[in-house]
Amino acid sequence: MDLLLEGFQTALTPENLLFALIGVMLGTAVGVLPGIGPAMALALLLPMTYSVGVDSAIIMFAGIYYGGMYGGSTTSILLNTPGESSSVITAIEGNKMAKSGRAAQALATAAIGSFVAGTIGTVLLWVLVPRVADIVVTLGAPSYFAVMVLAFFAVTMVLGSSKLRGFISLFLGLGIALVGTATGQARLTFGNAQLADGIDVVVVAVGIFAIGEALWVAAHLRRKPLEIIPVGQPWMSKDDWRRSWKPWLRGTAFGFPFGAVPAGGAEVPTFLSYATEKKLSKHPEEFGRGAIEGVAGPEAANNASAAGTMLPLLTLGLPTTATATIMLLALQSYGIQPGPQLLTNEPALVWGLLASLVIANALLLVINLPMAPLWAKLLQIPRPQLYAGILFFATLGAYTANFEPFDLALLVALGLLGLAMRRFGLPVLPLIVGVILGPAMELQLTTALQISDGDLGTLWSEPVAVAVYAVIALMLLAMAVGAVRGRRNPSATTPTTPTATDENDDTDETEELVNR
Repeated sequence: MDLLLEGFQTALTPENLLFALIGVMLGTAVGVLPGIGPAMALALLLPMTYSVGVDSAIIMFAGIYYGGMYGGSTTSILLNTPGESSSVITAIEGNKMAKSGRAAQALATAAIGSFVAGTIGTVLLWVLVPRVADIVVTLGAPSYFAVMVLAFFAVTMVLGSSKLRGFISLFLGLGIALVGTATGQARLTFGNAQLADGIDVVVVAVGIFAIGEALWVAAHLRRKPLEIIPVGQPWMSKDDWRRSWKPWLRGTAFGFPFGAVPAGGAEVPTFLSYATEKKLSKHPEEFGRGAIEGVAGPEAANNASAAGTMLPLLTLGLPTTATATIMLLALQSYGIQPGPQLLTNEPALVWGLLASLVIANALLLVINLPMAPLWAKLLQIPRPQLYAGILFFATLGAYTANFEPFDLALLVALGLLGLAMRRFGLPVLPLIVGVILGPAMELQLTTALQISDGDLGTLWSEPVAVAVYAVIALMLLAMAVGAVRGRRNPSATTPTTPTATDENDDTDETEELVNR
């Protein structure tokens, strides 16, 4: 309790309050604009970590994360264009509500549900982070290696319809991570001395996320103006409150656990929440026509999942989403490695961050409810100017990482790689996870083998490692069974996780996503 109070003292300083406010404002803005998510925003802002204190930067980044989760609902409701896959379900019922004149109610239940779920999720973090850290600190190098292998498998297998594409993306990331002379021998440097220190992860993140996404959206820009549904002041009637509070709680119960497991993310719990609300609703006939429960539950699951991602990030150093991956990268840029020792080595930072999450949630509610009409006007920004600005700031940020012109050439190459990955359906997250966690996994592997004098049996010498390998074996078995069933009945195969649409398709993108 004393540490939590000290965390609030850190989070409530004028400087950190200002950064929290900036974070939630930026997060909401990038969440509202189609095609720009919190991961891209954090990638663009990574160079700020060279001039801002660590607690201020991480508090701002967390505010961007939470704000981006909320802002995506505005785009889904008003444009029927989910900026991220986690907002697909919100678009199904939210846009129908907006078209029937209930945009204000849809935005209100999304905002309040996000606040409720985020607050409950943060309280759970207060309880679980110290306890999980106490358990994790007892693990040895073999267990850590096994957990990282599990993270690679999980991230790769749950994204998209093709496991092969997921593994291709992962090995691309691991290949980028091998570049350099970290082991004393040159690897994949091709005789170029400028690659001796490896490829800066800031350049990788900005190139893959910002440049790749901007090029992809620019290549598919819709030429006709966006049709934005007008919105008044968000409010909810007594009946809306009665129909929303239970979905908020159930959505929170779905979202937090899925956010806390490797590669859990927000897509699966939002779909489960929607299916549950449709089954339990007293008004099932409204689903597909604008049921408020279909907005309340998934939005709560979305934000509870965002809170859940902080648990493995802080205690294990494992990111479960693209945005959490960039936050891990930001911490590493300060020489801080999230993991079991983080709570011991940096208690002020951890508890300041956990306290700031409640403050960010409150700021989101206070700011976004009255400012919903203003956020809607952001959607009128011309797309060519918007993405030209993104390209400019991405290039500037990547250059300021090392002030090396060679980094600009790498940025262009990685941006084209990001564009190609989107063109051929390769998920981005496995690549980024491979780049960041690849060196850490190599370190744990070499540490375990050095302690055992090269005995490979040490890799499964701990109970936790054995349990993790058993889980991996079950995942591989499930993948094999799914592949066999898919060959027998090709028409029944569907993607495990939906992918976000871009704003360019003239068809009803959301229904197409769900049907796919």
